[in-house]
Amino acid sequence: MSSDHPDRRQAGILVHVSSLPSRYGIGDLGPTAHAWIELLAEAGVSCWQILPLGPTGFADSPYQSLSAFAGNPNLISPESLWSDGWLSAGDLPAREQSDGPVDYASVIRLKTDLTSRAFDRFPSHASPTQRDRFEKFCAEQADWLDELALFLALKEVHGGRSWQEWPDEFRLRRPEGLRQARRDLAKGIDRHRFRQFLFDEQWSALRDHAHRRGIALIGDMPIFVALDSADVWSNPNLFLLDEERRPQYQAGVPPDYFSTTGQLWGHPLYDWAAHRETNYAWWTVRLRQALRQVDWIRLDHFRGFEAAWHVPAGDPTAERGEWLPGPGAQLFHTLRRQLGRLPLIAEDLGVITPAVDQLRRELGFPGMRVLQFAFGGAIEDRFLPHHYDRCTVAYTGTHDNDTCHGWYRSLTESERRFYRCYVADAGDGPAWEMIRLAWSSVAAWAIAPLQDVLDLGSEGRMNRPGTTDANWRWRATSRQLADAPWDKLAQFNQTYQRGLSSPREADHVNDRQGSLGHVER
Repeated sequence: MSSDHPDRRQAGILVHVSSLPSRYGIGDLGPTAHAWIELLAEAGVSCWQILPLGPTGFADSPYQSLSAFAGNPNLISPESLWSDGWLSAGDLPAREQSDGPVDYASVIRLKTDLTSRAFDRFPSHASPTQRDRFEKFCAEQADWLDELALFLALKEVHGGRSWQEWPDEFRLRRPEGLRQARRDLAKGIDRHRFRQFLFDEQWSALRDHAHRRGIALIGDMPIFVALDSADVWSNPNLFLLDEERRPQYQAGVPPDYFSTTGQLWGHPLYDWAAHRETNYAWWTVRLRQALRQVDWIRLDHFRGFEAAWHVPAGDPTAERGEWLPGPGAQLFHTLRRQLGRLPLIAEDLGVITPAVDQLRRELGFPGMRVLQFAFGGAIEDRFLPHHYDRCTVAYTGTHDNDTCHGWYRSLTESERRFYRCYVADAGDGPAWEMIRLAWSSVAAWAIAPLQDVLDLGSEGRMNRPGTTDANWRWRATSRQLADAPWDKLAQFNQTYQRGLSSPREADHVNDRQGSLGHVER
């Protein structure tokens, strides 16, 4: 991991932490995630790609986070809290929620309660080493942690309402009001710091486990941040807001193959002139924090760094707007000077102009190619494998796509004819045909969503762009993971030289039931 590009062909699986099985209603950072690492390693998979790790806000979306820096407390493992001494056995729920989609309301109640109990035990149960680690974490992450903790404490006392609805003394950050809030809400502020510490401890353990098994972690950084976030509230000068701190524009993209009225994301837009004046300090801290967590970062909506679609605030769709310039290469040259190597993957989907492509190539970032778009939907030649170059990440689909099985059923007859002319029918079905196509391509990375490895239909879809109902809830079951054809994936990795260094390694996949024994206890 010493250069901006992999030194060998790699294979990865895309699945968010929340989609793993667990005992408590949502995938978490505990035993099941560690067993998942073992499963990937035994199948010769060298990369695990996840969605953004931040605390989810509106519609439970990882792309509408309350912070661009923080971890999601809902992913904290109760089992690990118990094994680390922060909870007693009696604190754990008697009734487990092993399978089924995530019920976010129930999960939030549970994790809030358990992490509060852990916080209450900390003064009397923490060892000197644990106290030192907590204090060191708070000091090293103070750039974002202090403002986040105050923001979340204020959000609690205001019933969870957006900061845009808070009284002016807090909404406009009047100094005396904030000083009083820090005094009155000191315990709640410390509790939020502690939750971030717990997340960091558990994530660091999982990351270290992945590295010991030779697995790189690919994270996901949304270009924009949510309006209702600590980032916008504490840095209003960095965004295009009016004097009352209301957005002047909202982010999105014009009509495309995902939506006939465009995608209206609602995020505020950056004031890039203000960022330049600070030498992009906020971005430097943001990227440094992300690279503490993962090895590579998928930079969502890369084209927004060349120009972003600015939709007037209040418009109900993204049809009306204008492309306004972003920071271009200057931002990334500054980040390289500050941080060194930039292991970034450019999400260059959608409306990609020659200027956007030129920017990506100038910076040397790999681009994304989604196989589904070669045969249905966008139907662009650049997504056909014979147009790929090595500096590419090939996907069967992404979190925004239908599963390959569901996607194939939606193709028109002419689209299916072209697909069948291009893809040999080996009797595997569309999901595994697409996996083979990605794995056999020249792209340095080949990545498939877990749902395609499991050959699921549309019931496995993670997100439907342009909607807010029932997204981000899908979870795999322990039985699905145990029954998946990992030996077949290991064979693909060996055949197409993506991770297995010898045929003997594939034999270890037959022993995978041993590591799956504690996926669901």
